Amino acid sequence: MGELESDKHVEYILSIEKKKDDFDALLMEHLRINGAYWGLTTLDILHKISAVDPDEVISWVMKCYHDDCGGFGGNIGHDPHILNTLSAVQILALFDRINVLDAEMVSNYIAGLQNEDGSFSGDMWGEIDTRFSYCAICCLSILHRLNKINVEKAVNYIVSCKNLDGGFGCTPGGESHAGQSALAITGSLHHVDRDLLGWWLCERQCNDGGPNDGGLNGRPEKLVDVCYSWWVLSSLIMIDRVHWIDKDKLTRFILNCQDKENGGISDRADDAVDVFHTYFGVAGLSLMEYPGLKSIDPAYALPVDVVNRIFFGK
Repeated sequence: MGELESDKHVEYILSIEKKKDDFDALLMEHLRINGAYWGLTTLDILHKISAVDPDEVISWVMKCYHDDCGGFGGNIGHDPHILNTLSAVQILALFDRINVLDAEMVSNYIAGLQNEDGSFSGDMWGEIDTRFSYCAICCLSILHRLNKINVEKAVNYIVSCKNLDGGFGCTPGGESHAGQSALAITGSLHHVDRDLLGWWLCERQCNDGGPNDGGLNGRPEKLVDVCYSWWVLSSLIMIDRVHWIDKDKLTRFILNCQDKENGGISDRADDAVDVFHTYFGVAGLSLMEYPGLKSIDPAYALPVDVVNRIFFGK
C-alpha cells in the first residue's frame, strides 16, 4: 500500500510560500487565504504547524480583513466573500487567536448575506449555493453566534435542495453533488434519509481495477478526485455509514496520488500536485484514522483538538 510521505508534504507546503511570483501562484492569487487554510491545516494534522510563525500568519490574515463590512477577501486588496471569511476564521482558530477579531462585525457580515428564503449569497453580487450555507453556519458556530441568523430557514433551504437519489444539489433542482451535505452542525440530520444518502455516497467509489481504483468521484460518471476523499467520507461519518465503503482501497488510492520525491498530493495518480488536494488527501486519511495523524472533525474541517478548544475550552 505504501506510506504517507509526511516529511515531503511538509516541505512542499512550506515551499509554496516562497513561490509568490511563479505562474501557478499568480493564477491562484485570489484564493490565497483558502490556500493558507488548506496548507496550515495539513501541517497541523501532520503535527508540524510549529514550522510557521503564527504572528506572521495572523498579521497577513488580518490584512485581508475589510473593517467597513466585516468580511475577508481572498488576498490583500481583494473583495470580501463568505468562502474567504470562513477560511480566515478557521486559520485564526488553528492558532487560538479568534480574539483578534471583531466577532460581532464578522457575524453581522455573514448574517447580512442570508436571503429571505433562508439561502446565503456568497458576497454582495448575490450568487447562491448551499456551500455558502455551510460556510455561514460553520463560521457562525465557531464564533458562537448562530443566533444571528434564521437557522430554521437556513435548514429548510438546504432540505429543499434534496433530490430523489438522497443527495443534495447546490440549489433546488440542481444535480446531487458530494460536496453539498452539511446539516450536522445545526442538529438537523433527521431531515436526511441516511440509508438512501449513504447508498448514493458509496456509489461514488470507483472499482475499475486501474491506477485510480478505490477513489471517489463527486457525481455519477465523473472522474475520481482525491478531494472527494474528504467530502464523501465526512458525510458518511456524520450519517454513520462510513463502514459501507472500502477504506483500504481508498487509502491506497490517496497514497498512489503522492509525489514521493517532491511532496504534495494530486487529484489523480500522476497528475500535478497542489495544496488543495494535499489537504483533502491528508484530511481524508485522518478521517480513516491513518497512523500518526491528528484526528479531524468531519463537520468543522478542523483538527478535533481545535474544535474541543473552541467549544469546551480544552
